[in-house]
Amino acid sequence: MPLRIFGVLPLSLEPFLATLSDCLHLAESVKSAKSADIIFDVISISRKLTMLAAIWAAAILLGGGAPVFAQAPGGGPGQNPPPPSFHIPHIGGSRQERPQPETPTEGQVYILLWFDTDDYILPQSDDAAKRLAVFLTQQGIPATFEVVGETARTLQQRQRQDVISALAQHEIGYHSNTHSQHPTVAEYESNLDWDSGVEEFSRRERPGFDDVAHVFRKAPVAYGQPGASWAPQAFPALEKWGVRVYLGEGKQVGLRGRPFWYGGLLNIFNTREGEQLRPDANWSNLDMAKARFQDTYLTLTSQKAGGVISLYFHPCEFVEKEFWDAVNFRDGANPPPDQWKLPALKTPEETEKAFQYFEDLVHFMKSFPRVQFLTASGATERFRDHATMHVFSTQEVGAIAGQVDSEVTFQAGESLNLSASEVFYVINKYLAGIVQRNASEPIVLQRVLYGPPAPLAPLTAKLVVPWGQVARTILDVQDEVDRTGRIPTAIWLAGQNVPPESYLVGIAQATQILMQKAELPDTVTFGPARLAAADYVAEDSPDLWDWVIFPHGFHAPKLMSLAKLQAWTLKPASK
Repeated sequence: MPLRIFGVLPLSLEPFLATLSDCLHLAESVKSAKSADIIFDVISISRKLTMLAAIWAAAILLGGGAPVFAQAPGGGPGQNPPPPSFHIPHIGGSRQERPQPETPTEGQVYILLWFDTDDYILPQSDDAAKRLAVFLTQQGIPATFEVVGETARTLQQRQRQDVISALAQHEIGYHSNTHSQHPTVAEYESNLDWDSGVEEFSRRERPGFDDVAHVFRKAPVAYGQPGASWAPQAFPALEKWGVRVYLGEGKQVGLRGRPFWYGGLLNIFNTREGEQLRPDANWSNLDMAKARFQDTYLTLTSQKAGGVISLYFHPCEFVEKEFWDAVNFRDGANPPPDQWKLPALKTPEETEKAFQYFEDLVHFMKSFPRVQFLTASGATERFRDHATMHVFSTQEVGAIAGQVDSEVTFQAGESLNLSASEVFYVINKYLAGIVQRNASEPIVLQRVLYGPPAPLAPLTAKLVVPWGQVARTILDVQDEVDRTGRIPTAIWLAGQNVPPESYLVGIAQATQILMQKAELPDTVTFGPARLAAADYVAEDSPDLWDWVIFPHGFHAPKLMSLAKLQAWTLKPASK
């Protein structure tokens, strides 16, 4: 009866018996052999017996197993599908070649405490920020203060070096130049295309970024949008400025509440657990917040991967009855500075109750053994992108190409994760080396490859193209992505524009044929495909922009269309 090893290879008992017979004959010959021959024969016996044992064990343990590669589960547009269960072979040598550290039975809970430090109207907010920073410093807990450019300038004008020094003990992030003054980020970006939007974000926001860096004498390490004023064009500018983390909350894009890479930045965004620990209107739900934290802690530590809790506060909310910006800039209002109004203050008792809530909650969370507080830069160390600067082998390219199908999305592996744009680059770069007869050139991801700047209608029918024309196109595409740093909007093939999704599926199939048959295909077929990773980006609606500062009914369909195109850069962030 044949056995099936790995679910693929049929194996009968005869080879095992023959191998065993050969080994016994070799053992008999040892008795009369010379010493050198004895050594050679013993080595031969050892190798054969080892091979026999390994194959037999594999047949017993893995007979009837599943194929090596798994397909991504499908998901319809607008849904929040589970991440694809793709597999990339272990990178950097086999597991047997080097000892592996023991896997902890309990996961770690990483808490990011961050503060939107935005109020530049009420002076008491400055003192609130200082008290929070000093308390955390005394507790030995690092945090991230995301500071508005106008707030930094105001602190300097008020000569509040004490506040500046207290916040500088922690990490500093950037929270836009003027926060709620109109037009806000999403408002001025809402009708711009990709390139114009990147340029406009830099024009309006770089002065505030530089002012925060100057006042605090350290470059901001993170960015979070003001309110719900999110825009995808911010990402290339921020990445160019050296920002590595998007630390905020919103509903525009997310990966089931977990950290993810998008637009070249590590995103701690659209999370779930932290919001459950926030205070209610009266700051009277501390016991409930503690119970929820304990439940979350037990859930996360029961998983080997652990998890992240992103918890934010506004220093101003400890002293104000109503947010300073809602008093002045609600529903699109934009009064000049001499007409700005001070928000109503909490009573001293209400303020003290708010601080007591925060301090008691922090003490409570700190008491749990598997809790670790992280800053924004600490998160980049913990969730390092292992794909960057990795040198891809031919075997890895083949495994990556084998997992591409018409539902184009990211790939998650044991050692590293790849966005769809990185998959595109690796496969095209490999084929470009074949075409140029320079296959020995290393394939390395050295920078962010953004999505296309504009959409293109999908193919409705298959397109069959001779290899010679495809080969020339591969070189042209490689030159374009190297020059522009982004996926092309359209790829010219056989007299028509082909969307990059269809192109990727076609060249991935060509790569598989090349590796399986050791010869180039005569033709390459390009068919209908879509960017399934875009399902993790929300559809535009007024609810997505739920912020009292926006004009009533504000929404931004063009922004969300661009955001879906940048889903080419989306992938999970793994430890």
